[in-house]
Amino acid sequence: MWAPAIITAFLVMSGVAPVQAGRTQVSITPVQKVLQMLTDMVAKGNAEKQAEAKVFEDYEHWVHGQKRDTEYSIKKAKEQIEKLIAEIDKAESDIKTLSADIDELDGEIAAWEADQAAATSLRTAANAEYMKTEADYSESLDALDRAIMVLSSTSADVPQAEALLQEVVSKVPMVQPVLALLQTSRQAPPGTPAVNAYESQTGGIIDMLKKFKKKFKAELQDVVKAESNSAHAYEMEMLHLGDNIESAKSNRNEKAELRATLSTQSAQAKAALEDTQTSLAEDIKYLADVKATFAQKQGAFEENQKVRTEEILALEKAVEILSGGSVAGAADKHLPGFVQSAQAVSLLQLGSAQERSNLKNRVAQFLQYRATSLSSKVLSLAAVEIAGSPFTKVIQMVKDLIQRLEEEAEAEAGHKAFCDEELHKNKKQRDLKSSEVAVLKAKIEQLDAEIKQLAKHIAELVQAQEELAAAMLEATKNREVEKEENEATIKDAKEALVAVDAALAVLKEFYAKQGAFLMLKKQVPEMAAYKGQQGSTGGVIGMIEVISSDFARLKAETESNESQAQKEYDEFTKVSKADRESKHKEEFDKTLLKDKKEFDMDMADKDRAASQEELDFALDYYDKLKSQCIEVKVSYEERAKRRQEEIDALNQAYNILSGEAAL
Repeated sequence: MWAPAIITAFLVMSGVAPVQAGRTQVSITPVQKVLQMLTDMVAKGNAEKQAEAKVFEDYEHWVHGQKRDTEYSIKKAKEQIEKLIAEIDKAESDIKTLSADIDELDGEIAAWEADQAAATSLRTAANAEYMKTEADYSESLDALDRAIMVLSSTSADVPQAEALLQEVVSKVPMVQPVLALLQTSRQAPPGTPAVNAYESQTGGIIDMLKKFKKKFKAELQDVVKAESNSAHAYEMEMLHLGDNIESAKSNRNEKAELRATLSTQSAQAKAALEDTQTSLAEDIKYLADVKATFAQKQGAFEENQKVRTEEILALEKAVEILSGGSVAGAADKHLPGFVQSAQAVSLLQLGSAQERSNLKNRVAQFLQYRATSLSSKVLSLAAVEIAGSPFTKVIQMVKDLIQRLEEEAEAEAGHKAFCDEELHKNKKQRDLKSSEVAVLKAKIEQLDAEIKQLAKHIAELVQAQEELAAAMLEATKNREVEKEENEATIKDAKEALVAVDAALAVLKEFYAKQGAFLMLKKQVPEMAAYKGQQGSTGGVIGMIEVISSDFARLKAETESNESQAQKEYDEFTKVSKADRESKHKEEFDKTLLKDKKEFDMDMADKDRAASQEELDFALDYYDKLKSQCIEVKVSYEERAKRRQEEIDALNQAYNILSGEAAL
C-alpha cells in the first residue's frame, strides 16, 4: 500500500507531476492527470477514514457513558419500585385491617346507641306510669284525709264524706265497703235519733279509713322506692353505655385518622410508583434505542471502513499500475500533453347647501364655545369634526357622541368599586410574587455557589487526572528508553561474552598446544623455535578472563536492574491507574450532582422568571391602576358634572340640527 506522500514524491521524481513556482501553465499528459487525481483520492480516502474512525470512537465513548448511566438509573428505579410496592401493599393491608376494625366499632356503637334508645324508651314509659300511680295515691290519700276530717267533725257532713269516698272508690275499689257502710248509716229507720245513729257508725268508718290511709301510704312508699331504684338503674346503664360509646368513638376516630394518613401515603406512593414506572419504561426504551442505534451505526461504520480500505487499496493499485513504464512511459511517449491553467477556472451564472353649511358652522361655533367654557376635549373635537364633515353626517355624529358620553357616564358609576377591588387584589399579588421572587433568588444564589464549588472541585480532579496521565506517559516513555538501553546493554554483554570466550578458547588452545610441544622437544635445545610470547600468556589470559567476568557481571546487573525497573513501573502504573479511576469516578459523581443542581437552578430560574414576569405584570397593572384610580386629578362628581354639561351642549346642538333637518 502506497502512502499519498510516497506517491507524490514518486511522481515528482519521475517528472510526472511538474511543480515549478511562478509558472502559470504546466504541460501534463492525461495519464499524469489521472495519477494526480488518484493520488488526491487516496489522500482524501485516508483522511476521511481516519476522521470517521475518530467520530465513531467519540460516539462509542458517548454510548458507553449513556449505557452506564441509564443502566444505573434503571437499577435504582427497579429498587425504588420494589420499595414503593412493598410500602403500598403494607399500607393497603393496614387500611383493610383498620376498615374492618372501624366497621366493627361502628356496629358496636350502633348497638349501644340502640340499647340507650330502648332503655330511654322503657324508662320514659315506666316514669309515666309511676307519675300516674303516684298522682292516684296522692289524690286518694288527700280524699281520705278530707273524709276523715269531715267525719271526725262534731257536725259530720255525711253526704260530703260520701262524695269524697265516691272519688276514692273510682281510683281505689277496695274502699267500696267503707262507702257502703256510710250509705247504710244514712238509711236508718224513722224515729231513730240521727245523732246517735251517726255516732255509732262513724267511729268504725273513721277507723277503717285510717287503716286504708296507712295502707296507701305504705304502698306509695313502695312505688316511690321502686321508681328511685329504676331511675338509678337507668342512670347506671346509661353511664356504662355512654362510656362504651365514647371509648369506641375515640378508638374509631384514631383508626379513621390513621387510615386517612395511610390512604394519603398510599396515594402518594402510587403516584410516585407511576412516575417511577414511567421513568423506568422511558429509560428501558432509551437504553434499547441507544443499543439498537449503536449496533446499526457500528455495522455501518465497519462496513464503511471495509469499503474505504478496499477503495484505498484499489486506488493505490491503480496508481501503481498507471505509474509503471507500460502505462506512464507509453503515455509520455505516445500521448500528447495539454495545457492546463495553474489557476482554477471560475464558472459564472443571473337644502340649499349654503344654508346648511351656515347652520353647521353655527353649531360648530356653539360647540367650540362650550368646549372652551367647559375645557372639554370631546366638544372641541366634535366642533372640529362637524366643521369638516358633510351636513348629512353631522346629526348622526352628534347623536353618536351623546350616546358615547351617556355610556361613559354609566360606566363611570362602577369605576370606584372596580378600582378598590383591583387595587386590593393587585397588592396581594405584588406581595405574594415579591416574596416568591426573593425566595427563588436566594435559592438560585445558593445553588450557584454550590455549582461553582463543584465546578472548582471537578476542574481540580480533571487537572489531577491530566497530571496522572502525563506522569504515566512520561514514565512509560522513560521505561521504554531505559528498557531499550538495558536490552542493548544485555545484548552487547552477551555478544561480548561470546566473543571473549571464543578468544579465550583460541588462546588457551594455541598456548596449550605450544606448551605440549615444548615438553616433547625439551631434550633437544638446539631445535627450539619461536612459539609465541609464552611469558605473557598468563597475564593476557587472566585479563581476558577478568573482562569476561566483567561482561557477565554487567549482564547480570543489567538484567536485575531491568527486572526491578519493570516491577517498579508496573506498580507505579497500577497505583496511578487506580488513583486516576478513583478521581474519574469522583469527577463523574460530582458532574452528575453539578448537572442536577444546574437543572434545579435552571428550574428555579424559570420559576423566578415566571414569578418576576407575573410581578412585573402586577407592577405594570398597578401603574395603570394608579393613573386610573389613584392619580385622578378630578373627582368622580366633578367628572360626572362636566360630562352632563357636555351631553346638554350636544343635545342643544342635536335639537338645532334636527329642527333644521325637519324643515
